[in-house]
Amino acid sequence: MSEPILKVEHLNRFFGALHATNDVSFEVPDGQMRAVIGPNGAGKSTLMDLICNRTTPSSGKVIFRGEDITGLAPHKIVRKGMCKCFQITQIFSNLTVYENVQIARINMNKKAFHFLPVKDTYLKDEVMKYLAMVGIEDKAEEIAGFMSYGDQRRLDIAIALALEPKLLILDEPAAGVAREEAYKLMDLIRKLGKEQHMTIVFIEHDMEIVFNYADEISVMSNGALIASDTPEKIRQNEFVQQAYLGGAE
Repeated sequence: MSEPILKVEHLNRFFGALHATNDVSFEVPDGQMRAVIGPNGAGKSTLMDLICNRTTPSSGKVIFRGEDITGLAPHKIVRKGMCKCFQITQIFSNLTVYENVQIARINMNKKAFHFLPVKDTYLKDEVMKYLAMVGIEDKAEEIAGFMSYGDQRRLDIAIALALEPKLLILDEPAAGVAREEAYKLMDLIRKLGKEQHMTIVFIEHDMEIVFNYADEISVMSNGALIASDTPEKIRQNEFVQQAYLGGAE
């Protein structure tokens, strides 16, 4: 059996008396599409921030591709192949779609990150390739802040792809868009995961999306991981139903 791409070992984070994550341990196999669910305040986003070291763990380890990356600077974690897309888009709204992806691509080739676009033609073929992968190559010259929210989500994904991730973490990728667009986005994410050999970990509140797209589901409650299993078994888990799914059959 191959080594999991991600291992989280006894991860804790305290904010004063608040135990935001409580001894969380789990593994994600390479190539899997893993959903992380739980009620508001369960610790999902904090857990993802700990994995990316946007928040420093109080204790525990994060092992990525066989290497302990606990405490490593976030930009170094990105260069090792882990990237996170946030619930609120992180695009440069005053720059063009093209420039947003160009900046990400340039930063993959430099020791320090910078945020200014350069000559329009620099890395053009690569930038256009990533835009085409998410279906917005025809919007390359549009100002990013003027695009629809769904297209901004696609741009977020294109920016992530330009960073060549092996593990892509998504915080509610379908939030804020209409149902039809949400399914198109999730279809795209699943397709890209297979084509680019990426592992996907996503936080999601929409249970219909979770059960349709996740290979495995991890459930959090009050900072603790209470279950990780296939969608079918999670749906039948009485403890999960009581803690999160409201006892629904």
